[in-house]
Amino acid sequence: MASLGVEAEQEPLLGHSIPGSREWDIIETEEHYKSRWRSIRILYLTMFLSSVGFSIVLMSIWPYLQKIDQTADASFLGWVIASFSLGQMVASPIFGLWSNYRPRKEPLTVSIFISVAANCLYAYVQVPASHNKYYMLVARGLVGFGAGNVAVIRSYIAGATSLQERTSSMANTSACQALGFILGPVFQTCFALIGEKGVTWDTIKLQINMYTAPVLLGAFLGILNIILILTVLREHRVDDSGRQCKNINFEEASTDEVQVPQGNIDQVAVVATNVLFFVILFIFALFETIVTPLTMDMYAWTREQAVLYDGIILAALGVEAVIIFMGIKLLSKKVGERAILLGGLIVIWVGFFILLPWGHQFPKIQWEDLHNNSIPNTTFGEIIITLWKIPREDHNEGPTGCPVEQAWCLYTPMIHLAQFLTSAVLIGIGYPSCNVMSYTLYSKILGPKPQGMYMGWLTASGSAARILGPVFISQVYAAWGPRWAFSLVCGIVVLTITLLGVVYRRLIAFSVRHGRIQE
Repeated sequence: MASLGVEAEQEPLLGHSIPGSREWDIIETEEHYKSRWRSIRILYLTMFLSSVGFSIVLMSIWPYLQKIDQTADASFLGWVIASFSLGQMVASPIFGLWSNYRPRKEPLTVSIFISVAANCLYAYVQVPASHNKYYMLVARGLVGFGAGNVAVIRSYIAGATSLQERTSSMANTSACQALGFILGPVFQTCFALIGEKGVTWDTIKLQINMYTAPVLLGAFLGILNIILILTVLREHRVDDSGRQCKNINFEEASTDEVQVPQGNIDQVAVVATNVLFFVILFIFALFETIVTPLTMDMYAWTREQAVLYDGIILAALGVEAVIIFMGIKLLSKKVGERAILLGGLIVIWVGFFILLPWGHQFPKIQWEDLHNNSIPNTTFGEIIITLWKIPREDHNEGPTGCPVEQAWCLYTPMIHLAQFLTSAVLIGIGYPSCNVMSYTLYSKILGPKPQGMYMGWLTASGSAARILGPVFISQVYAAWGPRWAFSLVCGIVVLTITLLGVVYRRLIAFSVRHGRIQE
């Protein structure tokens, strides 16, 4: 037998609960314990592979789109990019609801199969004689639809862990996701050695080059993932104390299982947490979007320099996020999730406040060739285009600086590089802290009941944030400049902190709220 300890993922619990402690006596066989954590770790891998599948093509979407369809412009690129989040937003509640009533293997397998098929479609988008850009749009939308399984993954992990295990497990999930986002572009860079021409398999009309090889790898990894899910994953559900619960998802019944505790979910806390999660992802999405145009305007970087330097900065933030996720597991045991969420929002506010331009030094003005790679009068695709576009001219030929057609360039002080880097570090601390704490609290608020549908709505709110954040920052930055843009962001963060203060006492675990466990 085993009882729950502090290092849940590393030590099966071997003793009795200390009299007077917050823990209940939990009965779990060694076999059940190993099966439960083996299944959870399979879903860590699924989250990692899902992130790799998304990010492995990001740096090549724009040149590939130009190659397959000359009619594609920056505006259409925006739709291609947004289609992933739109697909995920639609699919998340569907897969979440499905997982509430059927074994989680079903939605997981179907969603990954959709992603595999979408990756194969992406590899063939150059074959049709016309309308190639629309095939790419459909392919990326279907990849996003398949990524709706994030809701299933989070609901499974939330239902298969006790309160003590939850924060650590959610942090590990986020760390795997972040690691996937970091390594995806690295794999893409390796495939660049194949070149644009690559090799062609005439029998099946498959061209394997620097654009298609990454998605084919993603499809292969997806097939392996499906095999692992079908062979290794088992259905497990425990209550907040770690005792096995009966659930429709269970394939086998056990006499040790207990009924799911009854009680109402605090819907105010649910809605508030969805709003908090939306704002957190909204803020980070707009920061990722504005990094390249901001640095090109403020420091007169060329496109090549901006892609290189900003890529390094974002990769460093990804590594920082993984470290933060690991540290949060220890810190949350001392100060609690709500305090970390509040602290993370304050750190984010400080980060954006530091970004406000001050002083009397102004950025270099781009007086000629007003078609800068910044974002005046732009569409969503034109904002992001600098991250993907491969310039055709020598980088010394293009004019640099803040384009004069952005009137604010003439009177807005520049943001010094030290300001920007300090801000990036702070936002890199605050965002992962808030991200993992928000859906950890969310899972605890929902309690041991099936969480698939609720996690679906949470994932959908995050997808909506990734769509709206870039649109918001593009319009405000182009029209009014960084002072107004970052002031408004600071205001949004203040309102979010106020909301958190209002609902702070309600963001407690289901079992704590109903008096079954003391906080």
